[in-house]
Amino acid sequence: MKKLPSTTVRAALALAFVSLTLLSLSGCKGCQSAPVSSSHPSIPLPQPKGDTGTEVQKLIGSPQLAILKWPNYSDYQAQVQKFYIDRVYEPAWLRDGKPTSQATALISLFTDAEQKGLKPEDYDALLWPERVQKLAASPGRPGEEAQFDTALTISAMRYISDLHVGRVNPQSLNFDIDVPSKRAAFDLPAFLSGQVLDSADVSGAIATVEPQNAMYVALQKGLAQYLELAKQQAANPQPPLPSLGATGAKPIVQGGSYAALPQLLARLQLEGDVPATDPDTPATSDATGPRSYNAELVAAVKHYQQRHGLTADGKLTQSTIDSLNVPMDVRVQQLANSLERWRWMPDNFINPRVLVNLPEFVVRAYDPDHSVAFKMKIVDGEAKGNHDTPMFVRSMRYVVFRPYWNVPPSIIKKELMPHIQRSGIGYLADKGYEVARNDGTVVTGYTAHDIEHLRYIVRQKPGPKNSLGLVKFLFPNEYDVYMHSTPELPLFNLTRRDRSHGCVRLEHADQMAAWVLQGQGDWDEDKISEAMNGDKDNKTVNLKTTLPVIIGYFTATADEDGSIHFFSDLYGYDKALEAALDKGMPYESAPVKINPKLVPGETE
Repeated sequence: MKKLPSTTVRAALALAFVSLTLLSLSGCKGCQSAPVSSSHPSIPLPQPKGDTGTEVQKLIGSPQLAILKWPNYSDYQAQVQKFYIDRVYEPAWLRDGKPTSQATALISLFTDAEQKGLKPEDYDALLWPERVQKLAASPGRPGEEAQFDTALTISAMRYISDLHVGRVNPQSLNFDIDVPSKRAAFDLPAFLSGQVLDSADVSGAIATVEPQNAMYVALQKGLAQYLELAKQQAANPQPPLPSLGATGAKPIVQGGSYAALPQLLARLQLEGDVPATDPDTPATSDATGPRSYNAELVAAVKHYQQRHGLTADGKLTQSTIDSLNVPMDVRVQQLANSLERWRWMPDNFINPRVLVNLPEFVVRAYDPDHSVAFKMKIVDGEAKGNHDTPMFVRSMRYVVFRPYWNVPPSIIKKELMPHIQRSGIGYLADKGYEVARNDGTVVTGYTAHDIEHLRYIVRQKPGPKNSLGLVKFLFPNEYDVYMHSTPELPLFNLTRRDRSHGCVRLEHADQMAAWVLQGQGDWDEDKISEAMNGDKDNKTVNLKTTLPVIIGYFTATADEDGSIHFFSDLYGYDKALEAALDKGMPYESAPVKINPKLVPGETE
């Protein structure tokens, strides 16, 4: 490979590129994708050396490269130009007209992109063997070499960027995560030149741009497992497990009969949900399969239910059968979706201290060493009532003990007013509400008309019956969403727990408070109990160290032991992501308003 220009020359080239980019951006509509030109007299651009370089210069002047599956690379054109200008247009991936070892390694990665949850066709995986053969069959053709080299650079940039920041802008899918800033902060041409171009380990170099997160790593391992299961299922297709019959049919319990017991056992074995048998334990199945819905099957079904967000009681229900009938390639897509969402995360949230997973109805707390301190059940926004909890990342900054709850206007109108109209204005006081002015002054003598027309604030007084419970955890955001305790503890006995107006309710808020405040002065268990159950209301405690919080949406997760868990697409965001990815490159990048059905401040 030829020696690159000196540092001084390279700096001058970079300055020229930046100046031309600014000039192109200041012009008419469409000029952003205009070819880099040397017509500006005060900024000489380098002239390519050799015919192949001349062809490269011509190709990168257009935002389209016809030989690519997705020819429009306008979203990468400026970076491709920067990469080649810095090289004076010399080919990057060819030596004496033949692909370098790094080029071969990249092509291999494109072929295996599915192992990363990506689409091989996005990087022309099936087209590279023919291109390599074409180069070998007709050496010394500058046009062919330039197309090969430019196509490989574009594909490499797409692949690396997709692993680093994901493919779709989450702001186009109701996720308030600033991926454009993360993308802009990553110098893709410099990474390609400095870390990949001469690397002895291309795969290892590129792996450094992926999220360095234990769950992400475990999900990738799980993806490899489920890709293999999908191949097995495709090679040996089986009919779906039969339903229980009429709607409302009773679940099958231990000792019961089912029309497809051998098939059920085989399906449970496929994902490894059948526990290893003790050689000293008498067999419960004969050579033809189970004779009844026996203890082995009950245990396997219970294990399966635990991993799939179902009621884990070992009963063979219709919902369990429906889940078992989900094809493995759908599970593969769920894993890919979760990997995509991890890539969206800003660098300082890659290893959060608090991770709320809405489809799982669980929050995880992580210690500074990234180990899981505890998991806890949550209640989140109701899907059917358009109260979806929004997805975003913020930092927890303070805790409030014995908080007031200011009732949102929509809840006053839709929920409180019908009670007032039936029971009279005394309903508010009877239920622990009070009425106040904006400055907090308590009002007496108010009327139902005042309440209906929102002339005052209606707030619920602190105490055990308060809708926010005895403590709330705030990570300021424009949606007024936070975590809090709740007096409605029976909700945590439900399997599906989307029952709030948008906020996140905690099963054991006292445990969360003790963990959040550890190392912060004398906030021990006794002091926290006093703050929650004493007589001092609305006490705010500012955190000395803020805690990164992800309000996330992962329909596939991995436990600490590496076991893979799947959950239903609660808000339909998997479906929306898959639809965006099905459109092909360039993927959706325009942001939209997050969760337009959720009015800020109308959560609880």
